Amino acid sequence: MVDYSKPLKQHLREAGCEFERQGKGDHEIWYSPITHIRFAVDTHIKSRHTANAVLKQAGLPKKF
Repeated sequence: MVDYSKPLKQHLREAGCEFERQGKGDHEIWYSPITHIRFAVDTHIKSRHTANAVLKQAGLPKKF
């Protein structure tokens, strides 16, 4: 099974998003300078739909 977490986080960093803190459980809280919101990123994303939903929250186009 594919894990989208590592490439997703790399793409977020390249777009200027920043890791802020550890969230509840295995989630991380990130900040997007594009949308000016904080959003959660799971450490084990197995679905490309979930990965693309995170990108949407960050204000970025689909990649996966």
